[in-house]
Amino acid sequence: MKQLHKVTFILLIIGGLNWGLEAFSYGLGNWIPENIMMIVYILVGLSALVEIFNHKSFCRNCNPQGM
Repeated sequence: MKQLHKVTFILLIIGGLNWGLEAFSYGLGNWIPENIMMIVYILVGLSALVEIFNHKSFCRNCNPQGM
């Protein structure tokens, strides 16, 4: 489960950075083919759902006994 948390966290970082870059028209969607970006968007969305439902068990601030 710890590995899943690491993967989802990395994908959320990628998604957040992409949103920031999109504000300046430099997002990944401008450089990577649309069919590949759809997969990236789906993975980032699924990662967000995993973190929403599992965050409290992984977060050291929310769960002092965590990890």
